[in-house]
Amino acid sequence: MSVLVVAELTHAGDFHPMSWEALTAGRELAGQLGLPLSCLVIGGSLGDRSAEAAARGVTQVAAVEHALLSAYTADGFCSALTQALGQIAPQYVVFPHTYQVRDYGPKLATAVGRAFLSDCTSIRFDGAEPIFVKQVFQGKLSADFTLAGDAPRLFSVQSGAFAADAERPDSPAPIHALAIELDEAAIRVHPTEPYREAAGTADLSSAERIVSIGRGIKDPENIALAQRLADALGAELAASRPICDSGWLPLDRQVGSSGQTVKPKLYLALGISGAIQHLVGMKGSEVIAAINTDASAPIFEVADYGVVGDLFEVVPELLKQLEQS
Repeated sequence: MSVLVVAELTHAGDFHPMSWEALTAGRELAGQLGLPLSCLVIGGSLGDRSAEAAARGVTQVAAVEHALLSAYTADGFCSALTQALGQIAPQYVVFPHTYQVRDYGPKLATAVGRAFLSDCTSIRFDGAEPIFVKQVFQGKLSADFTLAGDAPRLFSVQSGAFAADAERPDSPAPIHALAIELDEAAIRVHPTEPYREAAGTADLSSAERIVSIGRGIKDPENIALAQRLADALGAELAASRPICDSGWLPLDRQVGSSGQTVKPKLYLALGISGAIQHLVGMKGSEVIAAINTDASAPIFEVADYGVVGDLFEVVPELLKQLEQS
């Protein structure tokens, strides 16, 4: 028995960043349960990716490589993973909550006759029993779940909920190539070119610094002040849902449960009260700073630094200090 983390490769052949977040969740679970931690890498041509996963402090790496896995299909991945799980027999299987996993996860769960718990934000323990926490009702509530029944027990983790696992100086783990069989006729979908976002679409998930605005900005004309601060910090400008719903900023600038999930090194919130839907999207940031006139605003509960004050007084002073430095 083990805790198995399924890592995902991007179209370019690199590891999806969320793979390492899932590995952190897997490491936490394995440590509490006293089980070995394994990683599964799947794709058409893995190259050095198996060795890269082996340097992450896992017990072993399972490599699933087949020409029919070069392009993602739910049929191909589901068949390959079903065979792999049968060979490995893990106790728990951890997935990153990516678009691919959302697609094939339920299909895989049905194939192995198990439930699939998606988008978990944390794991806590009641004795030896892991309790999986996920948000429900669009982030308004957090609910506790247990995974009952026989192994394998499948779940995915929300983007930004766990800090990405780093390389470790341990000796590389052994790599085992798993033999699987795929039938080309059973793969019913033939993918075309990957979807390309329109030019100019903001990818806040990769931003190192973000300045985000909320209702406290008061008027769309005042966004220029926040943009000046973002420019001075070399940051991206983002917003809470009310700002984007009002059309003051494009929807691709929205952070939260119905927008983008971000985890920058610095997240500076201007006039954001901190509704749970917004906190879901930014709580994984390394440093959170907030400026708000309301000392009891929920944003201060997650902020590392907080200023109770008028952003129209504080931001100009910040700009002055930045210009002087």
